[in-house]
Amino acid sequence: MGRDPRWLLPLIALSLGGCGGPQSALDPAGPSAASLHRLGIIMYVGAALVTLLVTVLMLVPILRPRERPVNRRLFLWGGGVALPLLTLTALVPYVMTVGHETRAATTSNQVSVDVTGYVYWWDVAYRRPDGSRGAASANELHIPVGEPIELFLHANDVIHSLWVPSLAGKTDMIPGRVNRMVIQADRPGIYRGQCAEYCGLQHTLMAFDVIALPRAEFDTWLAGAAQPAREPATPELRQGRDLFVRLGCGVCHAVRGVSEARLGPDLTQVGSRRTLGAGTLPGGVGNIAGWTASAQHLKPGNAMPSYDQLEGPQLRALAAYLESLQ
Repeated sequence: MGRDPRWLLPLIALSLGGCGGPQSALDPAGPSAASLHRLGIIMYVGAALVTLLVTVLMLVPILRPRERPVNRRLFLWGGGVALPLLTLTALVPYVMTVGHETRAATTSNQVSVDVTGYVYWWDVAYRRPDGSRGAASANELHIPVGEPIELFLHANDVIHSLWVPSLAGKTDMIPGRVNRMVIQADRPGIYRGQCAEYCGLQHTLMAFDVIALPRAEFDTWLAGAAQPAREPATPELRQGRDLFVRLGCGVCHAVRGVSEARLGPDLTQVGSRRTLGAGTLPGGVGNIAGWTASAQHLKPGNAMPSYDQLEGPQLRALAAYLESLQ
């Protein structure tokens, strides 16, 4: 009696689970990622064919009759020299053309963004036409669909690497150097990225969301991101803003119209963000309160201190104010 094959189903499902989702190189959504995907398919198929050929050649001496000796010179020159030479001669020129989209030229009226890697978060600043710093965000990049977006990549402290698998390959971010890449999303959606260069203990909790919107929606978002934060509408929100100022939060964090610091993430629109702490927690007032009180417990070693000395009403007021920043 044979074994029950149903035990294989969870294993197959787990294996296929890595083939899709918001962070998958097998689901390209832009020209650069599509080029890399095609290269990957060619290499996977080529590797399979080479493996098959080598396996066959290994079996020849075993299966061949002993009275007919193997031509070792043919094996040496054919399998050791000719095959790699032909394979690399065909593959290398093609590889050199892949990734051209990440260096493609852009026009003066297209979106340019400075992205800076910190331990362990991302600063995002949209350039004005004159090249100066405009609207800012953190850990999220909003882009218009169907347009090449120029990114200027910086590192503030150690080497980082920006990788959004569905949109482009990895590009390093090196202190003292500015690297340039171009990304494009061909369809609306949310594409998850990640720091792809080990940068410290919380490297895995340094995620990055690219949110691709139709051009009209992007323009509306960008115009809103450039505006000062709205005045608090309730006593609780006013208390939260006063706590933000009194506790010295503005020494590190910018809230447009309240503080212009740049040591930590810009919080002008923190209430609308999908995550907190660069992917550590989902957004929302409850998690804002939790992060404020226990940042070092949730993400040890990050630059945010834990404000566990706050009493319940104070913490709720501060979290409510931050959640209202949208």
